[in-house]
Amino acid sequence: MSDPASSETPLRTTFKIKLNGDTLAIATVGQAYQFLTNFKSVEWMEFRSLHEDAVHALEGAAGNAMLAVQATNAVRALFVSAKLL
Repeated sequence: MSDPASSETPLRTTFKIKLNGDTLAIATVGQAYQFLTNFKSVEWMEFRSLHEDAVHALEGAAGNAMLAVQATNAVRALFVSAKLL
């Protein structure tokens, strides 16, 4: 399996989220994986199930680009629930 954090597999969309007043663009599996795993687990506690689904989907997409659609959908669901989009 590929290292998800360094995956350059493109997601089906570029997510642009505001974080601490700056706009952050997330366009690849690696960028999304790093964003979701670099925060403390407490940050995602409220969205634990969606967070786990997104991380697992990104791990799958890192090894198989055909899973990028599912990973994109999982990340979108998490970001919408967390009101980041």
